[in-house]
Amino acid sequence: MQSSFDKTPLLFKQVCVIGLGLIGASLAQAIKDNHLSERLVAVDRHLPSVDEAIKHGLLDAGSTRLTDVVAGSDLLIIAVPVQAVQAVFTDIKAAMDNGQLATDCIITDVCSTKVNIIEAAKSVFAALPTGFVPAHPIAGAENSGYHARRANLFVNHSVIICELTTTSSSAIAKLQQLWEAVGATVMPMAADHHDAILAHTSHLPHLLAFNLVEQLASHDDNLDMFRYAAGGFRDFTRIAASDPKMWHDIFFANERAIISALDEYGVYLQTMRQLIIDKDSTALMGLLGRAQAARRHFGHMLASTPYTDTSAMSASYNITPSNTVSGTITVPGDKSISHRSIMLGSLATGVTNVTGFLEGEDALATLQAFRDMGVSIEGPDKGRLTIHGVGMHGLKPSKTPLYMGNSGTSMRLLAGILAAQSFDSVLTGDTSLNKRPMERVAAPLRDMGAVIQSTGHDGTAPLSITGRDTVGQPLQGVEYDMPVASAQVKSCLLLAGLWANGTTTVIQPEVSRDHTERMLSAFGYPVTVDGNRISIEGGGTLTGGDIAVPADISSAAFFMVAAAISQGSELTLTQVGINPTRTGIIDILKLMNADISLNNETHVGGEPVADITIRSSNLQGIDIPEYLVPLAIDEFPVLFIAASCAQGRTVLTGAKELRVKESDRIAVMADGLQTLGIDCTVTEDGLIIEGKGSAGVGQSEVKNSQSVFGGGHITSHHDHRIAMSFAVASLRASKLITIEGVETVNTSFPGFAELANQVGMSIEVHDSRV
Repeated sequence: MQSSFDKTPLLFKQVCVIGLGLIGASLAQAIKDNHLSERLVAVDRHLPSVDEAIKHGLLDAGSTRLTDVVAGSDLLIIAVPVQAVQAVFTDIKAAMDNGQLATDCIITDVCSTKVNIIEAAKSVFAALPTGFVPAHPIAGAENSGYHARRANLFVNHSVIICELTTTSSSAIAKLQQLWEAVGATVMPMAADHHDAILAHTSHLPHLLAFNLVEQLASHDDNLDMFRYAAGGFRDFTRIAASDPKMWHDIFFANERAIISALDEYGVYLQTMRQLIIDKDSTALMGLLGRAQAARRHFGHMLASTPYTDTSAMSASYNITPSNTVSGTITVPGDKSISHRSIMLGSLATGVTNVTGFLEGEDALATLQAFRDMGVSIEGPDKGRLTIHGVGMHGLKPSKTPLYMGNSGTSMRLLAGILAAQSFDSVLTGDTSLNKRPMERVAAPLRDMGAVIQSTGHDGTAPLSITGRDTVGQPLQGVEYDMPVASAQVKSCLLLAGLWANGTTTVIQPEVSRDHTERMLSAFGYPVTVDGNRISIEGGGTLTGGDIAVPADISSAAFFMVAAAISQGSELTLTQVGINPTRTGIIDILKLMNADISLNNETHVGGEPVADITIRSSNLQGIDIPEYLVPLAIDEFPVLFIAASCAQGRTVLTGAKELRVKESDRIAVMADGLQTLGIDCTVTEDGLIIEGKGSAGVGQSEVKNSQSVFGGGHITSHHDHRIAMSFAVASLRASKLITIEGVETVNTSFPGFAELANQVGMSIEVHDSRV
């Protein structure tokens, strides 16, 4: 039987590692373990490290002198302190001159500065060798030296390669193969940009850590300071245990970029110092809140880096069949209203206090975007936010692209706001969002005079938006007849119309959710609604106030269907938003004979709310009226579960919008339903489902033979609503259901599994990333 070891291709005949410290020895070990070179030799001034590496079987040969072992090497890896690199180049050139090395052998390094390495090579070689590929693995450890080596040190870490014009493409490709073979992700970057980035993200933090430890050590009472130092001090200063010689050399080698980073840091420190002296609570809370949120946001962005291949996302549900749900619960705040409360609160004059804010990843992406544009926002704290509005012309350009995560609402609505700003902007998201269509908002915005560039021939994100200062004129109001009812497109254009000259009118073919219109009115901005024509005049102002976000009917929908399809169930959902443009789920379930009642109806923040009680029901298959489709567009995945449990056929038409959501929800749901034993047919604009329900399901006893679904393995395609819908199916399943790709549930419904288990379901969450 052939081992995986034998299958690994040899990339090199002989690799020579120059320097057996942590990085050099770890890379040597990874090359050895992955069988990437026929021979492996090394050079290090510390002879005991070389001898030990040979004794361990890591090296075929080693020496303190390059000339003793380098002959015939087709890859040289320089892993010495940056100040010693020029001397190594001199030795390499001598080996080339005396015929020990081919002039086109690959030469690379692992140093954390790049401009000085390139300059050192230029000073030694008459012309840069065609095999010279500067590189830098973004990896390390607290301990250094040969004994600290780890073959897996580079797994899931980035390696930056500087692709010089003098370097052969084959050398770059070969080195990229090497790094990818040891588990790293390769990223190209210009040398000067690399040094500037690393000065801020690596060199400056190390410098500060060394300085802070020195500062505390110099105090007379340093014993108490170190004895009572909290975890934050220990975590931050851990990197001060790194090799002083290495960092001494780095600080001098990258002098210009580090000094620039220090000067910028000094300005920020002085600003914070003055805020404390002035006791400027609002500004200080804004600064601290932005920093806290940015750190969390960076975490989301970093977590999404391996999602380039979405199969890497590994969280899953294992759901044991259960029969009944009961209780009284409150689902999270409405996502649509949460988005808009941040947007309009940020653009308003004065302070806006928000309660019931949904702390899901989608809404947090919108929150972070406005913080990136200079808005001071306190919270979220148990659903509470305080937004210090900057007014209609107070947004500032973000220093980086605005990252929307998985939120299509954030990207499409923000495109309308940013199209009217004076500054340039870039909107981007995770891999899933960057595949979704954005021309549906970009094209009508261009009709208003926006300069907006989507990506690729499919018109996807990232979106690049040119500011009005560059364009030279404001947006112009238009009348736009929407081909498909879409609240996101409508809202995007209405928001752009706040700054446009004249009137912006959107004509929708069917009613779509009207949260934007309602909230604009709540902020004192007049909106004219004439049937399906919605108009707004540009040039007005928004005034801050209190916004109460009701519970999200889209989140409530999963529990409404859960109670309707399961035996002896009665579930009450409190203070759910029942905006008439969102109640399609209730209307459709009632047409299917669901037992639903609304109580305690009232208004909160301009939105109607009610307690919804739903009981076990004998559902009937129906032809879903097309006029209800836009009013339930997000709820159809779970309605497909209800239809599967109904008696007879359910037919959905007029739902093309479902094919361009987080996934093609029609195709993905059909695949999952068929996996669980449901007969369904995909049509161009909908789905036909043959229900397997039978009489007597309601309040009467349901026998095990009345299971509708089997068990099986469901792929959600990382669509939160797909994942939650198939979780609900477990209430009428006969066997275990496993759902892959459920981590995106947190975009709209953090705590879904816990709440589902609270009312009687049995969901186990597995996340291999933890």
